[in-house]
Amino acid sequence: MNHLEKEKSPYLIQHRENPVDWYPWGKEAFDRALREDKPVFLSIGYSTCHWCHVMAHESFEDTEVAELLNREFVCIKVDREERPDVDAVYMEACQMMTGSGGWPLTVLMTPEQKPFFAGTYFPKNDRFGRPGLIQLLERASELWKTERDSLLETGDKIAAVVAEVPPAPSSEPDRELLRQAYQTYTRQFDETWGGFGAAPKFPVPHNLMFLLQYSFIEHTPEARQMVERTLSAMAEGGICDQIGGGFSRYSTDPKWLAPHFEKMLYDNALLALAYLDAYQATGRDFYAEVARRTLNYMLRELQDPRGGFYSGQDADSEGIEGKYYLWTREEILQVLGREAGERFCSRYDITEDGNFEGKNIPNRIVSKEEPFSAEDPSLKRLYDYRRSRTSLHRDDKILLAWNGWAMAALARAGRVLREDRYLDAALRCWDFVEANMIGMDGRLSLRWKDGEAAHMGQLDDYAVLAFALLELYDATFDPIYLLQATYRAVQMEDWFEDQENGGYYKTASDAETLIARLKETYDGAIPSGNSVAGAVWVRLAKYTGENKYQEAAGRQLRFLAGAVSQSPAGHGFALWVLGLALAPSRELVCASSFGLPEPLEAYRRESFAAGLTTLLKTAENAGRLALAAPFTASYPVPEQGEVYYLCQNGACAAPVTEWENLNL
Repeated sequence: MNHLEKEKSPYLIQHRENPVDWYPWGKEAFDRALREDKPVFLSIGYSTCHWCHVMAHESFEDTEVAELLNREFVCIKVDREERPDVDAVYMEACQMMTGSGGWPLTVLMTPEQKPFFAGTYFPKNDRFGRPGLIQLLERASELWKTERDSLLETGDKIAAVVAEVPPAPSSEPDRELLRQAYQTYTRQFDETWGGFGAAPKFPVPHNLMFLLQYSFIEHTPEARQMVERTLSAMAEGGICDQIGGGFSRYSTDPKWLAPHFEKMLYDNALLALAYLDAYQATGRDFYAEVARRTLNYMLRELQDPRGGFYSGQDADSEGIEGKYYLWTREEILQVLGREAGERFCSRYDITEDGNFEGKNIPNRIVSKEEPFSAEDPSLKRLYDYRRSRTSLHRDDKILLAWNGWAMAALARAGRVLREDRYLDAALRCWDFVEANMIGMDGRLSLRWKDGEAAHMGQLDDYAVLAFALLELYDATFDPIYLLQATYRAVQMEDWFEDQENGGYYKTASDAETLIARLKETYDGAIPSGNSVAGAVWVRLAKYTGENKYQEAAGRQLRFLAGAVSQSPAGHGFALWVLGLALAPSRELVCASSFGLPEPLEAYRRESFAAGLTTLLKTAENAGRLALAAPFTASYPVPEQGEVYYLCQNGACAAPVTEWENLNL
């Protein structure tokens, strides 16, 4: 029996029955390590991680490995999604020591939390040149007893380097930075299959959002073409679930055919935002349909009955990666009958020989025929049959930052697609967060599961929630969401900002002390909290006109510009934020006697209106709007009709009462 019996993390629950005496991260484990004079074995992963499962089955369920671990080490299990702060610190150490990283993350360290060895997956025994876990543990145990000073020295050096946060260069944002980044993406672009770089290929939708925005700012059609090629190729490939909707984490090949089959909430929410942008920029219904299918997948398979969203679904079923998603031609014909089955096989590349390890991943990479509509009965029959085969493990913890991305995507979809069910889902998600993940003291919790909110909210939680609340305002024009976004942004500033060197730390000033307090800017699969913080301040400054928010935006933009200048392609969302600030600025206040005018609603729905900020003032919301955006107090609401007040690039035009006379 180990010490995980009270934990709620699905990842930790998966390890409750291991013969390894696991502890959760905490004082009890480190006190024991000090008391018994043992090094600490730290294993970090997440519940839908394929190689985490492999290492668990090979080693952590093995009595020989467990006996060695329990005798010589104090063992700690961490869910990286519940403790991203712990994961970030030791991933930084791993990359420093080895030049790479990933999960499962394996770390050996002192009782004082200082790492002296780090790596990722290890088989039980030496295999094909890869060191085995048993051999590694035996050697580390011997060195701890015979050459400890050397290990302690290594731990001290690594901890010191990780803890050293050199001041990031600060620079003024300018369009030359955007141009340099665009040129980098152009060099990396795969003209045949879309995407950037070689396989494995990750979607990274915020890179595409930046390029689409750049095409608008600089009138560069080539940037939009890269986006369209990539979005179309992904939607036609196996990385997109052609039957059930939604996207897998990444593709193992250049043409997006063979994915790593796990599906994550954040990927799908961010991709929905990218496809919605593409729909507005091009008017192509295809992109709107992909966004719908993606969001429908989230609502159907990841939504908790209370309104929040689960974290993701596993790649494995019955111990085999991707088995759930693979088909034989015979299965298709059996489920659909010969006529409908042949039709499906023709359109979705289903053959006798298969396109993946003797079986088939449905895709439309080669087919020139139109895809089945979402309502096609054949898709429903295949989906229902697939659901009856086996059940995929679902990570059912609810993470605040990831739910923020879901809220943002659903709110924008409700506005752009004019479908109330998406906006309703976004509002339900906010109601869930407000009821379950905000403490009496107003602070956010990072995770909720089984009736329990846990772990102090980190930068991403505050920044992404504020971003989502701004999307809710944009979709509803209810000033309460603008006020809530402002409140979270001010908390973010109070608890996370580095007032001396700029930017925001990952953890709050009163959070648990680790060996380092990191400040992340890199936009990986998920935008960094620093990038999202920049977006929040830029948008709040435009909405409210408040000088203090403009100053906060300026500080963060200079910090982000410094980070971008060092590695443009690694900061896709930061680039989008810089583009948001550098794009031609347009602020519109509509004072209306009856609500949102139809021409304005249609324009916001149908146009890729980069740089446009819209406020709606009515007699009903005037008081609340004045609290959120004080400058609007002086704008009278007409007794009939509407009045438009437009400012562009710092110059305000005369008010107009007719939409046709508004020069947008």
